[in-house]
Formats: sequence, structure tokens, C-alpha cells
Amino acid sequence: MPVNTHDGEARRPPFDAAAARRLREALGMTHAHVAYGIWAAYGIRMEPAAVASWELEESTPTEAELAALAGALWCAPAELLGTPGTLREFRMALGLAPADLALRIGMDQAAYERLEDGGRWTGTDRQAAALAAELALPLPALVRFTGREDRLVELLTSAATTRWQGYVRPVGKVAPLPKEQLQKTLEELHEEYHARMTASLSWTGGEAPDESGRAGRDFLDGVLAEFWRRVGEAAL
Repeated sequence: MPVNTHDGEARRPPFDAAAARRLREALGMTHAHVAYGIWAAYGIRMEPAAVASWELEESTPTEAELAALAGALWCAPAELLGTPGTLREFRMALGLAPADLALRIGMDQAAYERLEDGGRWTGTDRQAAALAAELALPLPALVRFTGREDRLVELLTSAATTRWQGYVRPVGKVAPLPKEQLQKTLEELHEEYHARMTASLSWTGGEAPDESGRAGRDFLDGVLAEFWRRVGEAAL
């Protein structure tokens, strides 16, 4: 199953127009100054009106233009982006080129770029660990970008509905967390699921199994987000 690691147009990253304007004004620069800085340092010809249009949210810079703008404004690319939500955005926030990141994690550049474009993760566990380290990825992002999210949902569902003890190690292989933390979290998910099932039956005098099933399905539909919440990780 392909892993969606990006959203929207590939070369039009999310752009914080207010931050760009604030940084430019703090430096005492005009739109013309910024446009000249982009051209002089990065060789990208830019009209002052284009810079103004970015700040007015009438258009957004490409990846190359955003990197050049960050250079002209003496800031990190991350300061011109919102919270990263895709693999490409995590990379861009650190100002890394695809070729540089691919080299650092020991992956073929073409394979890495396919991953950013929504392709399937084909790397090794070592490469996954290197990717997480290089981009400072939160665990939910790493699980998603390496195509293990569906597997984690499957394991969490089984842990909640059957004997949770048998899923501590399998879950730990997908989401490496301390064993004690996983044990506590899986036990809590198991107890919560069965408590909801029991409560829904008590509301109806034990005569409406459909209500019980609905309560269980509702819990399982959000089991991944609940897992991340309980282990202290913000879901991506």
C-alpha cells in the first residue's frame, strides 16, 4: 500500500506569509531588497511584486524560492513554514536538499525522492532510524512515513479486543517505546475498550448488542490517536 508522505502540489510548500513579512520588516528591508538578495545569492530572478504577493498570500514560493527567501532574510527555512506535516516539509525545515538527506541515511536519491512523492517505503530499519535522527522526526511521523501505520492499527486493535499481553513485543517493533510504557498503555486500551462495551450494554439493560458493537467500533476507529495520546506523542 503506498504511503502518502505529501499533500498538495509537490513544489509549493506551506508558507507562513506573516512570518516572512515580520522578518523582512525587522531587517528594515523592502520587497526590492529581498528580491535582489534572492537573485544575487541564489541566481533566482524575482520581481519585488512577487515577494509582495507571497506576503499577501496571493501566491506561495516554490521549494527553491523558499530556501532562497530564507537566505535573503537571514533565517532558517523552518521559520517560513508552519508545523511540518509531510516528509518533504520536515526536510525543508532543516534546509536539506534531497540528495544530501539521501546520502546521510544511506539511501539511493531516486528512491528517497519517490518516497517524498508518496511512494512506498523500501528502506531498512537502519535507514529508518537514520531518517528519524536526521530530521528529528516524532515517532508518529516515523511510523507513518515508513509505511507502518496500518500495521500498528491492526496490532492495537487486536491488543484492545483480545489478550493485550501478547502484543507488547509486536507493537514495540513498530513503535519502539520502553517495554513498561507499552505494557501500561496496551492494558489501558484493553480496559477502556471493554469498559465501553460493558457500559453500552448496561445502558440498554443488556438487550442491545448493536449498541455495544457501535461503542466498540467507535473506540477502535480512534485507537491509533488514543495510543499516541497515552504514550505522550502528538499524532501527525
